Amino acid sequence: MPKMSTKGKGRDRKNNKEFAKQLEKRTKKFAVRIIQLSAKLPNTPEAKVVRYQMTKAGTSVGADYHESNRARSKADFRNKIDICETEASETQYWLEMIVEVGWLTREDLK
Repeated sequence: MPKMSTKGKGRDRKNNKEFAKQLEKRTKKFAVRIIQLSAKLPNTPEAKVVRYQMTKAGTSVGADYHESNRARSKADFRNKIDICETEASETQYWLEMIVEVGWLTREDLK
């Protein structure tokens, strides 16, 4: 049986860790921006519901990604990443609703 090369494996792990670290920073920054954005929504009963849902989903992306990097197994990691994707998708939905209702513009979301 041919030997598999391990050349570059250490570099790959280092690159993966750096990528994970950078993505943790980005998802944390995203959570901060979601919180700041939620403060711009009107204070109506309807907006309060959307604010809560968007803030919950938007801040969960970073928290769940942070936890995924501390997973106990590959299966646990995959499950936590799936949760991140679900929360990101829900956040996108609420952001689209905010624009469609007219509370904020696309420019406000940038």
